[in-house]
Formats: sequence, structure tokens, C-alpha cells
Amino acid sequence: MAVVTSNGKRRQHWPSANYHFPSPNSKRPRVSTMSQNHAQSLLSSTSIISRISKYPETKPPLHREVHAPCRPRKFDSPAFNRSFHYPRKEEISYDKGNVLSKNYQRAKNSALASIRFGEKGKEVIEVDADSSKGMVSEDSSVEEDGREHKWQEGGDLVVTEVKDLDANKDMHGVPQQQSTSSVVSELTNGDLNVVNAEKMLDTLSLTPEHDLSSVQAYKKLLDALGQRNDTLERLKAEIQVNEKRMSTFELLRPKKELVEEVPLEPFIPLTKEEEVEVAHAFSADRKKILVSHEKSGIEISGEKFQCLRPGAWLNDEVINMYLELLKERERREPLKFLNCHFFNTFFYKKLISGKNGYDFKSVRRWTSQKKLGYGLHECDKIFVPIHKEIHWCLAVINKKDKKFQYLDSLRGTDARVMKILASYIVDEVKDKTGKDIDVSSWKKEFVEDLPEQQNGYDCGVFMIKYADFYSRNLGLCFNQEHMSYFRRRTAKEILRLKAN
Repeated sequence: MAVVTSNGKRRQHWPSANYHFPSPNSKRPRVSTMSQNHAQSLLSSTSIISRISKYPETKPPLHREVHAPCRPRKFDSPAFNRSFHYPRKEEISYDKGNVLSKNYQRAKNSALASIRFGEKGKEVIEVDADSSKGMVSEDSSVEEDGREHKWQEGGDLVVTEVKDLDANKDMHGVPQQQSTSSVVSELTNGDLNVVNAEKMLDTLSLTPEHDLSSVQAYKKLLDALGQRNDTLERLKAEIQVNEKRMSTFELLRPKKELVEEVPLEPFIPLTKEEEVEVAHAFSADRKKILVSHEKSGIEISGEKFQCLRPGAWLNDEVINMYLELLKERERREPLKFLNCHFFNTFFYKKLISGKNGYDFKSVRRWTSQKKLGYGLHECDKIFVPIHKEIHWCLAVINKKDKKFQYLDSLRGTDARVMKILASYIVDEVKDKTGKDIDVSSWKKEFVEDLPEQQNGYDCGVFMIKYADFYSRNLGLCFNQEHMSYFRRRTAKEILRLKAN
């Protein structure tokens, strides 16, 4: 049952909780009881709320900013109303007819609207340049406490610029001249005027002693370069002192001994085939001729070949054969080896076979140009094997370094050998070239820094290896432990008639 209004229409049920129903007329009799009205109101409100809840929630439309120029409308959205600024009462309230207050307010608003911030704390205040009252004079700029003021002739304030105090220094750190007076301005007849420029300039106290504007640019550059040159000179002096200290420390530091690199070629191990070949030659028939050298006429039988076994003394045939192979090696590869001559083991015996212990004529023909194909005076080194009963040594006529050398694996010396070889080379050059040479200034050296023999039978191997390494122009970088290898290598080279 519903309540009927005075006009005979049903009341609409509003879903809002803030809706208030008007109180019924107290004079009109109640149609229904309180309980019935309460039950009906609960039922109607519940049904309305349930129906409203079924509708989907409305979402506000997405706000999109207009990306094109548009004409402002008189009645626009609330966003436009918020952005639109109405001047406040105090901003537009001024006394009627008060021109001074009007001009002051206009200048203030214009200045505040044009404030912008520059780099390094510079604050710049500019006024629009649309004023046509006059041109800004060049003399109307005055600097005071870091601020620069410019006035327009007979007009308002044009530009006021606040400079950074650090800008008063130039690139070299020299402070620029600053004014010490203040600008006196007057506010007369509603306009912002400035005292006469002449009076203002008179009040400025400029000290020409500190004025650097007259200093030319090249003088500033010269001063800067002078300061830089002083710094460079100071650094140069420090470098020289440190270099002297370093040289002193280098002298005090113990020097490292230079270690000569051992060449690989003289120590190339034998292959299995070469080892088998040498072993087969050692076990061959003693009377069989294993190898013969055609040019020298030397033949090596199985019996003579046995001297290359460990523990045996080398004989003349094996030594002479090997020295011939060394000479052929030098001729085969002249750029790799020195130009050398190797005498055989019989040369020195023949040379000292005379009555006075020296006989040049007995060996004169041994070194003819026809026989050798070269002259001894052309050689860098001449090797002479020396046999002393049961010991082998080596003498060297070192024409390249102008000295006589004596090498003994037992550290022995023999000055007589040096004297005889000195006489021989003088006679040899005189006989073959007709020239006299002076060897009195040549050094006579008994080589001490050489590998030593540790037993009583390897002297012959040491002697031929001295000649081998010296002809290579190498240091004597071997010792007693290499003797077994050198014996097998020498046997292999003799069997193949080729020294490597």
C-alpha cells in the first residue's frame, strides 16, 4: 500500500540517502499505521538499492589535453575555470586618478613577469623592449654591488641585471674595477627618473691604478706564458735532479752478469738412425776402411775409428780428418762461418824441426796459393794443433783480433809456442805478399775461461771442439759432460764426410 500525496501523484523513491521526505500534514488523518509505513519504506529502499547495484559503475572519461590552438570560451570546464586567473581585489585596487600608483603597479607586475634565472647564479630581470619612448644610451649603465642598471632617457626602468660576483674576475684571476658609489634615483611626477649622468659619474671614484682595460691582450698572454715557463723550468730542474739520483743508484746496484745463450746447433742430438750407424761402425772389422777423404788422402780404418769410443785417445788421422771437414764446412757456407785455415797435426812438428828450433823453409810450400787456393794473410783465424807427447793443445793465430791464443784443457801455458808462431806469420806474409807486418803489438793470451778436462783421455776431443766453436765465432759453452755426445757426433760426421 502506497502513500498518496495531496495532488494525487505517487512520490518517486530516490536512491540517495540524503533525500528527506516532507513531514505529512498533521491536520490530515493518517491513512496507514506506523508499522505499515516502516515496513513499506524498508521494502522499497531495499528493492531500489538492489536494482541500482546491478548497473555497472560509471568511469570518468580520460582527460585529453588539446594539442591545437583553441579560442577560449565563456563557459568552459572547471579545469579552464581553475586555470583562468581573476585578478585579486588588492591587485586592481588603486585610488582613482592616482597615476603614480598605477605606474608603480604596472612596472612591478612587468618586472615580476620577466624574471628568469641564468647560469652560475645570475639573476636577470628584463622588461619588454616594446617601449618606444627612446633609445638606451651607452653611458647610462652603472655597476653597483654586482648589479648593472640601465635607464631610458626620460623614461621608465628598462633593464636591471644582477651579475655574479665571480664574474668580476677575468680569465687570469685579476679582479675587475668595481664602482664604489651608489646610484641615486628620484621618483618624481609618477616617473622613475635618474639623477643627471654627469653628477652620477662625478660621484664614481675610479682608480686608474687598478684599471686593466688599457692592458693589451698580447701582454696578458705574455704574462701567462711567463708563469708557465717558470713552472716548466722548475719541473725541468726536478727531472735533472732525479735523473742524477737514478744514475747514482744504478752505480750502487750490483750488475747482473750477462749469461750467454747456448746455441742449439752444436748440441743437436743424434737420431736413432745415426746412433745405429755409429754403433755399427764401432763393431766393424778392424782392418776394413770405413771412410777415406780424397782431397787430403786420409783413410780411416775400423781400428783407427776405435779412438772415438769413450775413454780412448784421439789419433792423428781422426783429428786431421775432422779439421779437413771443418775447412770444407767454411767453404760451403762462407757467410755462416769465419774464414779460417786449419793446419794438420804434423805442421808444428815440422816447423820446430830445425837446428835452432825453427825452420820456416820446411813448411814454406804447405801454404802455396796453388795448393790452398787462398793465402793465409786473407784468413781471420789460423788453427795450429799442438801435440806434447801425450797431451793435445790448440794454438790460434787470431789475425782478426791481432793476438796469439793458447788453449789448454789442463790450463797449461807455453810461451815458446807463441814466439814461434809470431815468427812464422811474419815470414809467411813476407814470403807470399812481400810486405812486412809488425806483430810486436799483438796480444799473447793464454785463455783461462775455457772448459776444463776432468780426466786423462779427452784432451783431443776438447782440442777439436775448441777449433769448432772458435770457427763459428761462438763462446766455449760446453763442459766435460758433453764429451760423450761430441765423440758420437764426430764419428757420425766422419762417416758421412760432412761436418755440420
